[in-house]
Order: sequence, then structure tokens, then C-alpha cells
Amino acid sequence: MTDPIDIDIDIAVIGGGNAALCAAITAAEEGARVLILETAPKPYRGGNSRHTRNFRCMHHGPLGPLVESYTEEEYLADLMKVTDGKTDVGLARLAIRMSEECLPWMERHGVRFQPSLSGTLSLARTNAFFLGGGKALVNAYYRTAEALGVRVKYEAAVTHLELDDDRVVFIDYTQDGQTHRIAPTSVVVASGGFQADTDWLARAWGPAAKNFLIRGTPYNRGVVLADLLDQGVEQVGDPTQCHAVAIDGRAPKFDGGIVTRLDCVPFSIVVNKHAERFYDEGEDVWPKRYAIWGRLVAAQPDQVGYVIIDAKSLELFMPSVFPPVAADSLADLADKMGLPADRLEQTVAEFNRSCGDTSGFHPTELDGVSTSGLNPPKTNWARPITDPPFYGYSLRTGVTFTYLGLRVDARAQCSVGNRPVTNLWAAGETMAGSILGQGYLAGFGMTIGTVFGRIAGKEAAAHANAT
Repeated sequence: MTDPIDIDIDIAVIGGGNAALCAAITAAEEGARVLILETAPKPYRGGNSRHTRNFRCMHHGPLGPLVESYTEEEYLADLMKVTDGKTDVGLARLAIRMSEECLPWMERHGVRFQPSLSGTLSLARTNAFFLGGGKALVNAYYRTAEALGVRVKYEAAVTHLELDDDRVVFIDYTQDGQTHRIAPTSVVVASGGFQADTDWLARAWGPAAKNFLIRGTPYNRGVVLADLLDQGVEQVGDPTQCHAVAIDGRAPKFDGGIVTRLDCVPFSIVVNKHAERFYDEGEDVWPKRYAIWGRLVAAQPDQVGYVIIDAKSLELFMPSVFPPVAADSLADLADKMGLPADRLEQTVAEFNRSCGDTSGFHPTELDGVSTSGLNPPKTNWARPITDPPFYGYSLRTGVTFTYLGLRVDARAQCSVGNRPVTNLWAAGETMAGSILGQGYLAGFGMTIGTVFGRIAGKEAAAHANAT
């Protein structure tokens, strides 16, 4: 059946997060009639964007809350480091360049910013923080969209996009137990990755994925992504690559969000269940390297790790929503955390002996305070763990979003058989693998979503207006 409400709809935007909203707002401002189909109930609208807190932004000179400058070349170098060069440089440069104009655009559409939060390393120059966090951003965009006449359907789960040669001819979705069919002129897919489908994760990763936690929305199950890939829409990315972060092991299976992230790794040692270190905790400032730790923990026995710090490091990072395990001795801490006490004491003693002069310790920048003769080394922030009480956190792999997605061009347009799908565009996490081959850079997901959401909205509206 066809919904009566949708007879006068030009564009269907599938998804309800940052990228979808940027697309819907942009298209509406171009004169198009837009419908958002959001799978989640209204209180949970916004996808993973509800849990975000900042946006990485290029700028020449101070801009909004950002200080100094952050050039295209520095931004790209930061990205290339964390992706190990596995990125489409043309699309990456496009996202970076357009990020500068995005910040004032965001402000004009209701987003408010604040100075960088205490406990976040080196972000005052590179990342603009949202006042009220991601949920405030999402709510601001919904208010703006609805003022522009954008219509929203909640608990509207898209099940199928019918592709006929090089165009989408109709969309099926379910709501309130009924199936509906609409035929918009243009379609924007911004419905995220497949990370909430843990069976799909396990097919890609193996049984270890069953131990992963999903940081974001439980509604990103990749239904639309799978449907389009099955019809031959060009894909991009490796199904085992994702934004995977080491988070508090006590976090819920789904939707724990940013508050479960642990920022204490640079000031700690991290051990596995055998109380053995396995990687350099001080490799780089946290916003550039934090996203590698999800994969590192995933490779450990039982996909678990443990952070060990002492009293002098407790106030140096933004705390988790859960308090740390505390004890007056390492042996007691080990007992509380289920670690072999003798081996933990030995690991800490070896680490402490390898630490040298700590007078240059500086918690917010690379300080060169490193270990000597230790494997693996700790190359920055290496201070002996000596001051009781001692504290510990368990770590598990927390998947934010997957990188297998829809390949897009610089116009955010999808393709089939090396030909553009004439009325299909994609934005946000569902196409982020077009830029992110591996790794992650703090705030860059919001950059991709905002830039390509705006591009997709403009292109979809131009197509609708010309048809």
C-alpha cells in the first residue's frame, strides 16, 4: 500500500542521526519535501549521534570554541597515521576542507558549542565540543528540521529498497505492525552500520565477537545495507574493520555510549587475564590512538584487558560512569579483579624498574617520559605505579560502528555495476568506510556525517527539483 502522507514527498531519508538530519535540513532548505524514516522510538532517536560529544574541524585561526589553527595538511596527517594510509585521500580531503564551513552552519541550525572538556587531551585546537552533548545536537536538528516542514516517522523500519536497473523505484517499511510502500523521487541512506547485529559481527570476526559490547544504538542492524549490497550496490570496506574502543567491562551489551569509555590508558599499564602487558600504553595522545585499543583487547584471551593505575594518576582523565576497583595493595587488587596476584606484582615491578626520570611528565602532550629495556615499551607518561591505593578497570571491546558500507563518490552518490544509481545517496556511518579503511580519529565520524549529509541532501534535492 502507499501511505497517503507520502504522496507529496520528494525525498526519503532513511535514518535519524546526525548525517540523516543534515541531509534532511539541507534538502528542505533547497525546497524539497522530505520524510525521515527513523527505526528507533522517539526517545531513542538519533542513532549513535546521541552519544557523541565533539566534531573534528579544520580551521584557519580561531573558530567558535576552537583555538589557534588546524590545517588541512595536519588534519590529513593525523588521519593517515591512524588509518595507516588506508583511506580515499580525495574523499578525506573533501571532508576535511568542508569541515571548516560546517561549524558555522551547525551553529546557524541550532547547535551550541562549549570549550573542550577537562580531562580530554589536546582537543581544544582540533575538536569542537557540543554544549549538552550529542543528544542536544540531535534535538536541535530535529527542531530545525520540523520547522522547515520535514516530516518524521518513528519506529518506521525500512525493510527493502527496490532497485530497478539504476534507480530506486520504491521503499518498503513497517510501522505499527503494518507494511507501507512509498516511491520518493530521491533517497538518502543514513542508517548506520551493522554492529548491532551480533550474528553478522560473529560471521565477520568469528566467535570472539560474541564477547564484544556495542557502544551505540541497538537499532543499527544493517538491514538497509544488506538489502542494497544484495542487489549489487557497490560496497566498500572490510567487515572486520570498525571503530572499536576499549570500554569499561561493566558496560551494558548495547547503548552504553561515551560514558563507558575509559581514557586512563596513557597513564596506566594494561594487562591481559594472565597479568601480562601486551602493547605500548603511551604511544600517542589519546584522541589519536584510543580507537586501536578495542582491537588490541579483542585479540587477548577472552577478549578482556585490565587497566592498572595508582593514586597519582586517578585525577588525570575523564572518569568512567563506573568507579574503579580499589585496593591498598596490588595483591588485593589482583584478587578483586580475578588476576594472578604474583604475576601482577611481577609485571608492575618490571615496569617500575624500567621507568627513568619522570621530571618531564606532562599529561596533555607527548612528554618522552619512557621506559628503558622493557618489551613492549611505554614511550610516554611512564611513571612507576607505587602510590596506594591502587585502582583497576576491566576492559572489553566496545564497537561503535562498522566500516563495511556503501561506496560513494564526491557527490555522496551510490553506484551499481560502475554506474551511478541516479536517485540514491548515502551519508554517515553507512558510507564511512569510503574514507576510513581502518582506525579512527576522535570526532571524525561526526565530520563525515555532517559533510556528506549536507552533500547528499543537496544532491538529492537537486535531482528531485529537476524531475
